Amino acid sequence: MSIAVEHDKRKREILEKSLDVFVEEGYEDTTFQKIAERCGITRTILYLYFKNKREIFTFSIKLFTEKLEVSIRSIAAQPSLSQADKIIGIAVMAVEQCVKSSRLLSVIIDYLGHIRASGGDSDERVRRRTIRLRHIIAGVVVEGQKNGEFGSFSVKAADDLLYALIEATIFRIAILGKKDVSGMEEAARLFCAGLVATGKLEGGTTK
Repeated sequence: MSIAVEHDKRKREILEKSLDVFVEEGYEDTTFQKIAERCGITRTILYLYFKNKREIFTFSIKLFTEKLEVSIRSIAAQPSLSQADKIIGIAVMAVEQCVKSSRLLSVIIDYLGHIRASGGDSDERVRRRTIRLRHIIAGVVVEGQKNGEFGSFSVKAADDLLYALIEATIFRIAILGKKDVSGMEEAARLFCAGLVATGKLEGGTTK
């Protein structure tokens, strides 16, 4: 195994274990020392991979979103599903993952608060981490318009609305501590019914 591959493998292992520390301790109380101890290495070794706690956390979130992206792409690529069913599947899967990672979401919100307090742009941080996910969703909507399943409307507006539903669910989970988010699936189905209705309406008016 090459040195570069071994380095990346060790880095990913550190990230996986670091995420557990952040979840257990919270962002503010997590230290470089605690992360090093959890990984079974010294602080000196840890510095060979990351320069500070913030870098470790941002890479950990990147790891989380990458896993989410893989799941979303898998749903979006299923040829047996309609575009509406893909959107519903993506929304439900995203919410289920958020429920499973509720403690992590709380840490992320704590981290974003820390960014704002220090004068950083937390909105930009979130945008950079979710832009690829939103692009996949937009692609599903565009495909639905191309095949006539959906009508003509702003893809960006539809993408924003679905994303807002997911954000609202994250708020309920991380801030309000709600575990029952079954209404999200119903909301996603209602959202998709509206998209499909536009296609039927346009199909009816062109006959």
